[in-house]
Amino acid sequence: MPHGVLIFFGLLVAIAGLSLAFLSQRYWFARAWRFAGRINRPALRKAIRGALMAALAAIAVAAFAAVGRNMRGIVSRGSWWTALFGLWLTSSIFSYLFIKIIAGAEWLWRRLRTSSAVKPAVPAASPALAVGGAHTESINHSRRYFFQAAGVIAGAVPFVSASYGFVAERFRFDVREVEIPVANLPPALDGLRIAQLSDIHIGSYMPVAQVRRAVGMANELGGNVIVVTGDFLTSRTDPLEDCIAELSHLRAPLGVWGCNGNHEIYARAEQKSAELFQKFGMKLLRHERAELRWQGSAFNLLGVDYQRQRDTEGNRLPMLAGVATLVRRDIPNILLSHNPNSFPRAAELGIELSLAGHTHGGQVRVEILDHRWSPAQFLTPYVAGLYQRPLHAPSDLEDNEIPATQSAAGLQSPASSIYVNRGLGTIGAPVRLGVPPEITLITLRRAA
Repeated sequence: MPHGVLIFFGLLVAIAGLSLAFLSQRYWFARAWRFAGRINRPALRKAIRGALMAALAAIAVAAFAAVGRNMRGIVSRGSWWTALFGLWLTSSIFSYLFIKIIAGAEWLWRRLRTSSAVKPAVPAASPALAVGGAHTESINHSRRYFFQAAGVIAGAVPFVSASYGFVAERFRFDVREVEIPVANLPPALDGLRIAQLSDIHIGSYMPVAQVRRAVGMANELGGNVIVVTGDFLTSRTDPLEDCIAELSHLRAPLGVWGCNGNHEIYARAEQKSAELFQKFGMKLLRHERAELRWQGSAFNLLGVDYQRQRDTEGNRLPMLAGVATLVRRDIPNILLSHNPNSFPRAAELGIELSLAGHTHGGQVRVEILDHRWSPAQFLTPYVAGLYQRPLHAPSDLEDNEIPATQSAAGLQSPASSIYVNRGLGTIGAPVRLGVPPEITLITLRRAA
């Protein structure tokens, strides 16, 4: 896609998002202002409207702080009220959208009913007209009440869901244990345990105390090696050193290893992350490999920076460029790559296992008619959990295009696997619904 088209599309998305945010805030402020105007006591009415003006000013300050770096001294990204701002903004936008959808449905229904209505030629004094008119009025009232109730419910759902996701699920760390069959795994490595953390995003909505708690839970799993697959922070104003200092309390016989994520790029912190890892006695792999030995057998641990899919000109970039020279043929390979979309290329290169993050599992997952849906499905087919492809399968083939004799179901050729961690932190809104934050314990098994 041409670079100019990408820029134009990006501008359209940005304008649409800003417009939606503005319209939703204007809608809710106007409703609250009118509600206050119905209060008979002047002092109380003035107090409520003053509080509304203060809330509007706070929303404006928080919005500017979210996109600007020059307000760092005014607004702390880790403060409770910036978390509430994110919660309010997300809930109010979706509530506004749902209310307008219901209003649009009501308008469309009225138009359809009006265009299809046939007026009967009945005299004005006819009893039938009187009865029919009363019946029609009852239908109209019922329809009006239905749409009113639907609007109230649709408007309330985002607020209730977001509040639950903020209070109940955001810090409900879920320990997931999974066994992964690995091709060419030596017998001595059968049962090797890898603990994985990902997407911490300290600062925005993840306080240091919660990182410390996650580190303690990971240590209790008794992993032989611990990996952290990127996104230690969200933006340049977040306390990167505090995050990595907490990670330095992770304990494993084979050490703690990591890779950078896309937010390290945005924060221009890729090199700083590597330096801090080294300072605290850990290793961040940046297009590097390390041979680790366990019970007399070795495996090859590789790590890469975030794998961009397009450059600044909009041209598609090759995944894992230059990694082929890091892959070993004599021992199993384990790749740390934040972006799960690098998996097809990793499988093509003969990498037996990839560990990724990035998606947060979508942060929200809903089930409609037995079909689970997550926003992350727009970004990748590898949303969360375990996926497989045949080793050396061409990376330009989609998973469903691989011949059935080589598919993950009943693989007849050795499989390459990826595990996508749902991450600890959040971005955008401090909410998780049906996608709890994850700490993973992976146990390697010899493939049959």
